[in-house]
Amino acid sequence: MKKTRKTIQKNLVLATLADMKNHPTADQLFTEIQKKYPSLSKATVYRNLKILAGQGRLKHIEMPDSADRFDHFTDNHYHMKCTVCSKVYDVDMPYFDKISEFIKDTKGFDIETHDLVFKGICGECRNKNKQRRN
Repeated sequence: MKKTRKTIQKNLVLATLADMKNHPTADQLFTEIQKKYPSLSKATVYRNLKILAGQGRLKHIEMPDSADRFDHFTDNHYHMKCTVCSKVYDVDMPYFDKISEFIKDTKGFDIETHDLVFKGICGECRNKNKQRRN
């Protein structure tokens, strides 16, 4: 395995991600970093996100219907995405790592891991909708 160096850029990406606490997209993370470090390129941020996710130092959350998100909390856990505002939240429930034992596969697929994203309307958007109707 290729050893990678700790760099200022990697530390900056990790620190910004932890400070944001909102499961940002790569573009949102880049925009936040640009506020303090305008000379840091988008390519550098994207490259370091990929490296850090590969090292398990951050979580890459694949979103089938929109831009992928990133999470500083690396333990296995699930997410919820609001279909109105597109915010992503952590789900407060245990990770079910044995789910693969319940999946019947006829194609010989060896399941290594899984990610689930629940979709619905967050409380904030639901309350805004109620206020508009009143």
